[in-house]
Amino acid sequence: MPLYVEPVFRPPSEAGSLIFQITVGCSQNTCMFCGMYKGKRFSTRPVPEIIAEIHDIPEKYRSQIDRVFLADGDALVYPFDGLVEILDALSATFPHLTRVGSYASPNSLTTKSAEQLVVLREKKLRILYFGLESGDDETLLRINKGFTADGMAKQAIKAREAGMKLSVTAILGLAGRNRSMAHAHATAEWITRVSPEYFSLLTLFHRHNDDFVRGLDQCTRRELMLEARELLQHLNPARTILRSNHVSNFLNLAGNYPKDRDRLIGDVDKALALAALHPGFLDAVPEYTEEYY
Repeated sequence: MPLYVEPVFRPPSEAGSLIFQITVGCSQNTCMFCGMYKGKRFSTRPVPEIIAEIHDIPEKYRSQIDRVFLADGDALVYPFDGLVEILDALSATFPHLTRVGSYASPNSLTTKSAEQLVVLREKKLRILYFGLESGDDETLLRINKGFTADGMAKQAIKAREAGMKLSVTAILGLAGRNRSMAHAHATAEWITRVSPEYFSLLTLFHRHNDDFVRGLDQCTRRELMLEARELLQHLNPARTILRSNHVSNFLNLAGNYPKDRDRLIGDVDKALALAALHPGFLDAVPEYTEEYY
């Protein structure tokens, strides 16, 4: 059975997937806001060890597996030949496998050519979860993302042109009060340019990132909702499924762009009006915290 170096993270949409941890930690792990892998030293696990775990899944369960998620933070960085071996083993072991997914940092995408991505897609690596965080270069510099917005867009477009589905995340409140609108505008422009299949909004929260949060002039709930509204107004992708259903969000949004654009903006306006009935709520800074490890 799979062995894990805790903690293990996966996207909400991979809740029903079987997880194999082919890398430990994140190959970048320098983003100031992110505390997911700060307690881990990055490493790749040997191919034979991973394939042995795949073969250890009891025969009676193998036909029930249709999705697999490859952890940790950016499993796409795994060397190409080894990743092909792992994907071949998954397909050979699970007869009803339809999709494999993984996180993909911009750094990991630079390690794969367009031709290699096509091969991986043909071997059922069909969806990549990509942390954009912001389309604003000043914000990206402050969080030490290591890439410009344009550089990330080129890598994301390369993956899309290879036939990969992209699920992109951005973080409300990441730029603080002073650059809130710039962050919203630039992020909307980036998503419009790339048009990923899925786009999700998180809200900045405390998780082993106290130094970064303390140095930020944090947005109130009102400012976060206005930031989300500004983003929704300027968003114009060819087609994107939008969600803000992460546990960090106090405002849940769900719809398809461009069809539901006006309705989503209206949802924010209704939420603002409703929240105004509760004195002090909109003027407070959210305090959601995770301290599980």
